[in-house]
Amino acid sequence: MTDTPEAVREDGAVPEAEKPQEAKKFGTFLGVYIPSILTILGVIMYLRMGWVVGNVGIFGALVIITLSTVITLITSLSISATATNMTVRAGGAYYMISRSFGLESGAAIGIPLFLAQAIGTSFYIAGFSESIHALIPALSAQLVGLSSLFVLSLLAYFSPNLALRAQVFIFLVIMGSILSLALGHPLSPELEVKPVTEAPFWVVFALFFPAVTGILSGVSMSGDLKDPGKSIPRGTIAAVITGYAVYIAIPLLLVRLAPKEILVADSMVMTRIAAVPVLIVAGIWGATLSSALGSLLSAPRTLQALAADGVVPGILGRGFGPSNDPRIATLLSFMIAAAGVYAGSLDLIAPVLTMFFLTSYGILNFAAGVESLIGNPSWRPRFKVHWTISFFGAFGCFSVMMLIDAGSAYLAFFFCALVYFLMKRRNVNARWTDTRRGLLLHMVRNQIYKLARYEETGRTWRPNLFVLSGSPSSRWYLIELADSISHGKGFLTVCAIIRSSKVSRDKVQSMEKSMRDLLEKRDVPALTKVKISEDFVEGVSGLIDDYGLGAIKPNTFVFGESEKEEHFEEFAALVQLVYRSKRNLLIVRNQDAVRGVRPEIELEPIIKRFQKKQKKVVDIWWGEKNLNAHLMLALSYLLQTSPEWVGAHLRIRSLVKDEDERQGILTNLQEFVNESRVNAEVGVLVRKPDEKPLSQIQRYSKESDLVFLGMRPPREDESSEEYAMYYEELMESTKKFPYVVITLAGENLQFRDIFKA
Repeated sequence: MTDTPEAVREDGAVPEAEKPQEAKKFGTFLGVYIPSILTILGVIMYLRMGWVVGNVGIFGALVIITLSTVITLITSLSISATATNMTVRAGGAYYMISRSFGLESGAAIGIPLFLAQAIGTSFYIAGFSESIHALIPALSAQLVGLSSLFVLSLLAYFSPNLALRAQVFIFLVIMGSILSLALGHPLSPELEVKPVTEAPFWVVFALFFPAVTGILSGVSMSGDLKDPGKSIPRGTIAAVITGYAVYIAIPLLLVRLAPKEILVADSMVMTRIAAVPVLIVAGIWGATLSSALGSLLSAPRTLQALAADGVVPGILGRGFGPSNDPRIATLLSFMIAAAGVYAGSLDLIAPVLTMFFLTSYGILNFAAGVESLIGNPSWRPRFKVHWTISFFGAFGCFSVMMLIDAGSAYLAFFFCALVYFLMKRRNVNARWTDTRRGLLLHMVRNQIYKLARYEETGRTWRPNLFVLSGSPSSRWYLIELADSISHGKGFLTVCAIIRSSKVSRDKVQSMEKSMRDLLEKRDVPALTKVKISEDFVEGVSGLIDDYGLGAIKPNTFVFGESEKEEHFEEFAALVQLVYRSKRNLLIVRNQDAVRGVRPEIELEPIIKRFQKKQKKVVDIWWGEKNLNAHLMLALSYLLQTSPEWVGAHLRIRSLVKDEDERQGILTNLQEFVNESRVNAEVGVLVRKPDEKPLSQIQRYSKESDLVFLGMRPPREDESSEEYAMYYEELMESTKKFPYVVITLAGENLQFRDIFKA
């Protein structure tokens, strides 16, 4: 994915792309490899590796190390692919996810990632404090932890450059401590130790996994690198391979030099084995403090990136000095870490970190897999990884989370989902494009091709409505009814036809956007279309012929009535056109909405859904020939499933000539309703000879909220002028109906099949 250039923000801050290049001064070794390897070769290696081997044995330890490293290595490959396809700026993992899946997804991972990095600081400080307390029991572990955290925070606050350069010396100390361990002597098996209870495999895995999460320490420094596209792949993969080699070697040394019971019971067992114990102590202190410092450097930069994108208040990301150091974010990270040092311990913090890091790893892998799978032209990474590898890494991350602790995994997922929906609700506009459109297009493309293989039948019918409303605000009742029918079940398109040839394409796009904005504001999911045509009927004809894609085409057109006599013939031609194109037609008359009796257009949808608590009544008038009846019943049933019409009372009504006919029709209708599993009341009425049928229908349904009536289809040889006479009579006969939907079934389908048992 290629990142788009960002403009200067409204608050005057300069985007990352325009910051002076001298501020980004770290290379692969110092900027990525050293922070990553020092976090990998850290507190777990020194203080818990013996415990891991003692609990699950050498084979189990090697399995845990290998599985953890495989997950981390695959994530490193995914990160490398993403980093070589975009300009990775400040924020590391957050930046890559937000630019791939959008701001909401980035925030859902970025905030937990910041917390994990900040809490990770307390995790490493807890390891340092534990080692000090083991050597000098009189010293309080909490006091040591808070004091060391304060000193490290000052270093990160005022001189992150010096902090990174000091890590080179610490790396050399760690290498010396490992050599000292390799040259160590075995412990006597006669040493007395207390018996211990072995921990389960996945509990041990959860405690060990933070040991291999150091790759995000280097990635989080992306904003301070000379060339992130080169440094992140090289430094990250090199750190993972180095860490794996060391972690494989140490269990083999420990199992040879110390009994199982001592490995489990003594967290400082390495100091008793090593040829030069002081090097182990120096390694513990160097590793724990450098890892804590790495987290203190990466957490504020993640928060700074979140602030730059408007996810958190901008003041939290304010930068200072030529390197744009996030000092306010560093203070917040210090406070979170201090709370962790005060309240937690090494064994309690590790599983929490594992869940957050596995979540981040899983999403990073998934993002890279999606990019590779959908094959956007903009996805051209220099470091190529097959999408199956990335998806395997994502699957591995989420599966391991469930195996470790399903409850904690669900809690982590819930937290990420909560952040996502809160961001969605805030509706913060991102300044970049992301891959979501490409992902959706990939999914839609495949499904449309598959859909074309299946012939539509009555049983599989869905309403794809095309509303010819003009300006949405002028005939909102059309859109509202269509949305109630199609919402969650079919497609809805709102269209306006402009009778002018002088409207530019830019003006058309602007009008379509205005329509979309209004529909979105009123919570109506719909597509929009503006058609330019001097002839109205020709414009509709063009839409019937051209609008849609493959099997996804409108099957039902929704019009408002035309009451002006000079337009009757044109409207009749329109009805004929829709019917002969084998589409359904709904002509909606809502006199109350037109007169303003029901000012629903001024109300927000959420208010409208609760403003009427009584059950609404929908009448379906069943004609003798049943040409439109089953379509009307299907539409009425769909209305019942919408929030606005939920629980509406359906009444199926029919007019017959005499009492003898009435009983037979009533029995047939009742049997049909029972077999179709539709909750509806059936009633058959006898016509009055001195009253027109539509007048009688209007009298019976005058208190109903909605009335469905059938419409006679045009005959093959019938002209527009002749059909206009029928339409004029229909309009005159229904003008007293408050809310009526005149229905004409034109599709070549058996709508009765919808209701077959």
